[in-house]
Amino acid sequence: MLHLAGRKKRVLLVDDDFSTRAITQALVTAFGHDAETASDGIEGLAKVRLGVDLVLLDVVMAGIDGFEVCRRIRADVATRDVPVIMLTSMASLDDRLRAVEAGANDFIAKPIDETELRIRSASLLKLKETQDALKAYQLHLEDLVRQRTASLRTALDQMAEAQRVAYLAHLDTVERLAIVAEYKDRVTARHIERMSRYCAVIARGLQLPPGEVELIQHASRMHDLGKIAVPDLILAKPGSLDPPEWDVMREHAAIGGSILADSSSELLKAGRVIALSHHERWDGSGYPQGLKGEEIPLWGRICAVADTFDAVTSERSYKPAYSNDIALSILREERGRQFDPKIVDAFLDCYDEIVSVQTRYADPTKTPASA
Repeated sequence: MLHLAGRKKRVLLVDDDFSTRAITQALVTAFGHDAETASDGIEGLAKVRLGVDLVLLDVVMAGIDGFEVCRRIRADVATRDVPVIMLTSMASLDDRLRAVEAGANDFIAKPIDETELRIRSASLLKLKETQDALKAYQLHLEDLVRQRTASLRTALDQMAEAQRVAYLAHLDTVERLAIVAEYKDRVTARHIERMSRYCAVIARGLQLPPGEVELIQHASRMHDLGKIAVPDLILAKPGSLDPPEWDVMREHAAIGGSILADSSSELLKAGRVIALSHHERWDGSGYPQGLKGEEIPLWGRICAVADTFDAVTSERSYKPAYSNDIALSILREERGRQFDPKIVDAFLDCYDEIVSVQTRYADPTKTPASA
């Protein structure tokens, strides 16, 4: 799948104004992408099928306007996953709602700001790249299954073995995808291992079925997958984030949910639930949906406690690693506010097993903070 990341991105510019089209084309080319242009909606709908990674679409055009072009892009199976940014000089709420209803991923006001275009397009291009990689791998697996069907039918034991191999490969792919997001955030793969195993410990403490415990353990690895789309300058900032930076950072939960959406895999479905809900708070003040209490999926509530404990006790670019005592104090203080009380209680009841996981999967050259 490395070829997906290495190739230049193709961006389609659809605008009936020559000067705007030329300026936007120059910006896209300066960003290092290949630019295709279309002077109206009809030409745009034809060229989007050539295989593009992003569409920059003017709203007001003669003939078919941008809203209708976007709707047709979304209605076509071949193009419905292509990200669309609408370019508009209209700033009313109704116009923005119409853009969302038509299927636009984002919109940028005219005249176009170079920095805004670069940041917004980069985020959607990363999202498209990840979706393409997942689709390519799924097609690869399906092709392998088709090729091996004849031989697998010769014996049940061969079929079982093939399914086992496919399942382990699926888990390995999920783990590596999660590592990409965590590596971008400057944390270690050990964080993923510890946090996912903490989730399993809590789930067992809640007496969930063994199959659900295993599902939570593997799916929780994808909790921060959306950080793939967060700019490096924000992820690696050594100090506190300012309000606009926090707004961008908070988008990672919804982005992770978008990346994992519409999958037939139970594991990826569970990963989507966790990605969307692990920053919700018991008192309703969390994000992205502001869910409260048991409105928050159980898996997200479990992940919130496990992730907080490991984040507090691990070193980050903006803070040192704190002791287990401090982490436990935070969990107790936030019990009933940030965290589900029964999840905190289950964590505390299983604390010895938590410390065992922490010790076994400690970061290299580091020892876990003393309790």
